[in-house]
Amino acid sequence: MTKETNYQSRQPDDKGLIAWSPEENLVWTELYARQRPLIEKRACEQYLKGMELLKLPKDGIPQLPDIDKVLMANTGWKTAAVPALINFGEFFRLLANKQFPVATFIRTREQFDYLQEPDIFHEVFGHCPLLTNPAFAHFTHTYGKLGLKASKEDRVFLARLYWFTVEFGLVKSGNDLKIYGGGILSSPGETVYSLDSDIPLRQPFTVLDALRTPYRIDIMQPLYYILPSFDHLFDIAEMDIMTWVEKAKSHGLFPALFDTKARQAS
Repeated sequence: MTKETNYQSRQPDDKGLIAWSPEENLVWTELYARQRPLIEKRACEQYLKGMELLKLPKDGIPQLPDIDKVLMANTGWKTAAVPALINFGEFFRLLANKQFPVATFIRTREQFDYLQEPDIFHEVFGHCPLLTNPAFAHFTHTYGKLGLKASKEDRVFLARLYWFTVEFGLVKSGNDLKIYGGGILSSPGETVYSLDSDIPLRQPFTVLDALRTPYRIDIMQPLYYILPSFDHLFDIAEMDIMTWVEKAKSHGLFPALFDTKARQAS
């Protein structure tokens, strides 16, 4: 959730449908064609199952009511069409009500490879498949309820937990590492980098460590946390997370693994 954007979201009609332009549909088609082969052997099985359930079109931007039918049938969730940017309060309110915010715009060709704002490709391709999974849906719902009640200071800590799980999380699957973070799964560069590169650190996930780890939104991540299993998201959701937030405050943040003089979200 950056502070400013040049994008304008498209407004759905009274049936929730959006009349996307041929160019916008073509951008989706090309993003899908580039990303789908990369994730086949790298994404976790829960994500791939969600992709099968959603049956996302490869030749144009999906309509949110079609996604809602599948989410509602599996986990009771639905999407919520939102402007390009929303504040933390609205973000947490939607999650607490089992509504996943989807910004109704798609990136331009000038930002085809990278943009900081979460567009509809990031939200739908990256996140919506896992919202068909009970463990992921429960964790995200719990996170929303916590954030809705949290102070401004505590929300900054909670944002780190979200970042290192929902956005950039890895998970053990047998002897292999797989991706479940939507920020990785919607990025061709980071999909390969997160698993195949020797550059980033990969460490076992703990709630306290995630809460204490600074991050930047505009670089390849220098560190990824690994869940021991996908269902561990259920366990995290049942923890007293706000007590861990207090512990994180008392311990302080870890040293940043990046240039802190550049723009960052800590």
